[in-house]
Amino acid sequence: MSGLILATSLLSNDNSAPAAPSAPSSGQLERPMGDNPAPAAPSAPTGQPEKPLPDNPAPSLPEIPGRGVLRQGDSGHGVYELQVRLLQLPDVYVGGAIDGRYDTGVRAAVARFQKWYGIRGDEAGVYGENTRRDLESRTK
Repeated sequence: MSGLILATSLLSNDNSAPAAPSAPSSGQLERPMGDNPAPAAPSAPTGQPEKPLPDNPAPSLPEIPGRGVLRQGDSGHGVYELQVRLLQLPDVYVGGAIDGRYDTGVRAAVARFQKWYGIRGDEAGVYGENTRRDLESRTK
């Protein structure tokens, strides 16, 4: 195996100095270079039985950033987008930061938006499905 590493190292290095062969790790035998093909990689780590594939279908896709319920303490792209949208409405998030952190200022702005625009169904100050739909319809 170290011969393969050595050959790969020599092909990928631009300098002309020969690369030192790496020492075999414990439990591995060093193969001499020659016409022998490289062994196939094992399908499971040594000492570990192969695990059967699960019966259930592929796992669900990850949530799109910015979707789902957002509340104080959250951070990330979704909060950043919320802050940008809140700033587009007059007097809702005046001078508010666009830093991706759902702090007390963002919570107050969301609650203000909900109250002023008659949004129902979401907890005050929480950016839930109803608040998101209404804010997205009013902003870019």
